[in-house]
Amino acid sequence: MEQTILGKTNRTVSAVGLGTWQLGADWGNVSESDALAVLAASEDAGVTFLDTADVYGDGRSEQAIGAFLRSRGDGHGITVATKMGRRMEQVPENYVMENFRAWTDRSRKNLGTDTLDLVQLHCPPSATVTSGEVYDALDTLVAEGAIAAYGLSVETCGQALAAIARPNVATVQIILNAFRLKPLDEVLPAAREAGVGIIARVPLASGLLSGKYTAATTFAGDDHRNYNRDGSHFDVGETFSGVDYSVGLEAAGRFADLAAGLDFTATTAQAALAWVAQLDGVSTVIPGARSAEQAVANAAAGSLPDLGGAFTASVRGIYDEFLRADIHPRW
Repeated sequence: MEQTILGKTNRTVSAVGLGTWQLGADWGNVSESDALAVLAASEDAGVTFLDTADVYGDGRSEQAIGAFLRSRGDGHGITVATKMGRRMEQVPENYVMENFRAWTDRSRKNLGTDTLDLVQLHCPPSATVTSGEVYDALDTLVAEGAIAAYGLSVETCGQALAAIARPNVATVQIILNAFRLKPLDEVLPAAREAGVGIIARVPLASGLLSGKYTAATTFAGDDHRNYNRDGSHFDVGETFSGVDYSVGLEAAGRFADLAAGLDFTATTAQAALAWVAQLDGVSTVIPGARSAEQAVANAAAGSLPDLGGAFTASVRGIYDEFLRADIHPRW
């Protein structure tokens, strides 16, 4: 597994991490035993970065990670990033020190730690992203030892650039995959210049880039790929990267053909993950996994050879043909 430095945290993390939204909620039911099996398989495969949030299963994901880390004992070498802010209405008035203390205290209890490795504001309003008082409060939490570093998880490139401009922001998390290329234009160069780590989420476009879905594929009622396709529950960009499902299937077919043409063996999903992980400026990519087998397969993408410039040119060609007009202006 390739290793990288996670921005201004100065922590070394695996190029492919693990996103744990699915261990809490919104992807259909995942049992506690399955969650622990995914975490164990990921660690065994070289994953040293876990991304969670206080809202995933209302703390269930954090609690599972906390239990797993306790079973590993001190010196496990795993960095945990959590997120805060979405257990209340996402309005600027709620992003204040009193709530920050309550949220981080709850996450510290869930994860079983005195100091959180990395806390990210969880897709806050744009007014929060640009508020000096917010960063002053986060700086205070660092000074007090409640958190070691902070970053932001954002929806748009504009928000990412505003966060990167802040001197103490360690990381920015943003949707980045073969169907969401806009961050390559300005966000990645700005992050490299500022020394800010980029955490790439939704790297498989909610599974579209696995190459396994068809028009007949169905999803459980409590799976966001079913109930949030219209963006009625949260930003539609979080579900299939905002791509129309039928158009996404066509584009995914083209990507699968591209992956099949590589001169080494890789699944479509592994090629999609490796392409993001290999982008200059990306610190880690965080696919989710619902089974130990999927976790191991995802981690293997962090050891693939360089896909090369021709592959990237083809990715851009697919994006330009199918997706740019609808996706690029929005996020």
